[in-house]
Amino acid sequence: MKFADEVQAETQEEVSIVKLRRERDLARRENERLTQAVDEANKIIRVIETANASEIEPPHWLSPAKPRSSAAMLVAMLSDTHFDEVVNPDEMEGLNAYNRTIAKMRLERWAKGVVKMARHYLAGVKYDGIVLILGGDIFSGDIHEELKDTNEATMLESCLYWSEQVAGAVGFLADEFKKVQVVSVVGNHGRTTRKPRMKQRVVTNFDWLLSKMVERYFASDNRVSFNIPTSADAFLKIYEHGHLITHGDQVHGGSGIGGIYPPIMRMRAKKEHKYLQTGQNFRTLWMGHWHTYLSTPHLIINGSTKGFDEYAMLMGFGFEVPQQALAIVTPERNITVQAPIFCQDRKREGW
Repeated sequence: MKFADEVQAETQEEVSIVKLRRERDLARRENERLTQAVDEANKIIRVIETANASEIEPPHWLSPAKPRSSAAMLVAMLSDTHFDEVVNPDEMEGLNAYNRTIAKMRLERWAKGVVKMARHYLAGVKYDGIVLILGGDIFSGDIHEELKDTNEATMLESCLYWSEQVAGAVGFLADEFKKVQVVSVVGNHGRTTRKPRMKQRVVTNFDWLLSKMVERYFASDNRVSFNIPTSADAFLKIYEHGHLITHGDQVHGGSGIGGIYPPIMRMRAKKEHKYLQTGQNFRTLWMGHWHTYLSTPHLIINGSTKGFDEYAMLMGFGFEVPQQALAIVTPERNITVQAPIFCQDRKREGW
């Protein structure tokens, strides 16, 4: 073999070795990625497999036999956070921006706002505890192609990340108020199916999964209790007053001159009739879905931490800043004080 041929053969052999090494390294990285994905999926599966229906027997402090004369319960709602959705300010005429970093800031601002409102603006009230309502649409999900294309993470990744963040917020409230009852219902965006379903509606929803994951964080913490029913609605009593929590996507219509009030009041009347027939009665209905904060003594509709988005702007909906509902319940009067918790700090969010 000529010298030139030997050099060429050695060069080809070296190229082949380099190519094989690259393929080996790529295979290793892909294997590590798949192993990590499998580990994450197994975590989710273990949660699902061990997630039995939560005990919905309310803790005694929610409805004591003889409440103090100055008794009061704080109720805060957290819904329509649409975690990991991205709202591009360039598409919004600069009216809003949203991503994981901003969502985390707004969650933190909400939690601190709840404590600030109770400690300073409503000073002097000694609370028996706080009821935290997780009212659904915690995630935007991937039920629409445009969401799947633009969300910051997959749903499994979102569940792992945001379960820790929400657990941190719950722990923050527990440190302040000592007793926390978490009540959770699912929204329409967190479903795992393209079309809404009636059977297994709750246990096929990532909102439910997140609540169950947060519940596991506090398994050994007797300050925090959970009510996570496998029905679309959650009923609870605060003192002797019935409260019903639902997401609100069961309401249809609302585009006429009367707005959303007529269809919502029709739904409320139907639910009230059904619960009366089954021996239960609620005075206040809590719901989300509409991204519009409205409050009355008998109906509280929550806002959204995401705020104004591309859909709302193109559909011509009214503008509203990110905010969440808060109220004080007393034994004598039920809802006595209501106030929004504002969640946005545009300067800090940097847009």
